[in-house]
Formats: sequence, C-alpha cells, structure tokens
Amino acid sequence: MPSATNENEATGSPAVPQEEFVDQEMADGEFEFDGEIDPNKIQILPGASEDGTAASFRILQEDHTLGNALRYMIMKNPEVEFCGYSIPHPSEAAMNLRIQTYGEITAIQALEKGLDDLLDLCSHIEDEYRRAVETGDYSTVEP
Repeated sequence: MPSATNENEATGSPAVPQEEFVDQEMADGEFEFDGEIDPNKIQILPGASEDGTAASFRILQEDHTLGNALRYMIMKNPEVEFCGYSIPHPSEAAMNLRIQTYGEITAIQALEKGLDDLLDLCSHIEDEYRRAVETGDYSTVEP
C-alpha cells in the first residue's frame, strides 16, 4: 500500500512520507494539540435529571471508535449504573451518550472520569509501545 505524502505542488518540493511526518512529531516527546478546543464538541441534551445523576450528551465528530471505548471505561466506574451510546445516523458525524449513576456522582463527573481514564490508558499503551521499540523487545515474523 503506498504511503500518504505531504507535497507542495506550488514549489514542487519533494514529498515527505506521512509516516515520517507523524513519527517525527511523536519522537519529540508528548504530542501537543495545536488546534483550538471546540466548546460545542460535547453538548448536554434535553432530559437530564434535576439532580444531575442522569444525562444524555451529544459528542460531535465522533463515531464508534470513541463510543465503544468510552462506554467501556465509564462502565468500569462502580458509581455508574448505566452507560450506552448510539450513532443517530451514519451520515451524521455525531454520537449520543447516555449516563446514569447511582447518585454519589453526577453524569458529568462520570463522563469526565471516563475521558480521563481513557486518556491514561492510551498514554500507558503509547509508553509501553515506545519502550518496546527503544529496547528492541519485540520480534518480527516474515510471511
């Protein structure tokens, strides 16, 4: 499969393979988000309970990739009674997430904890991957 490239057509400068570009960013240490944070990325949908223990959220520009992982992390919290997600329509770039807690924490707190836990898990996987690559602690199998 050919690799994606970054090419400046106006100057005709040589293309840089996409993998090298991404690897260089990651080799410099932690990846930093250069864009702006969208304050409308996560919206609370109508119908939340008055005490905050149950709420539905709409997360824009996300799909099953985040939905299933986030649902799993939120359900690991013993204070969460229910968590489920749906993609309203395949052509709509949004995910709906419903969280209900037993009452010790709010649905917003459960969502924040789930996002933090998922970020910690991804960071741990990245650290272990880097460690294995740096130490050569892996094997390759040729087909």
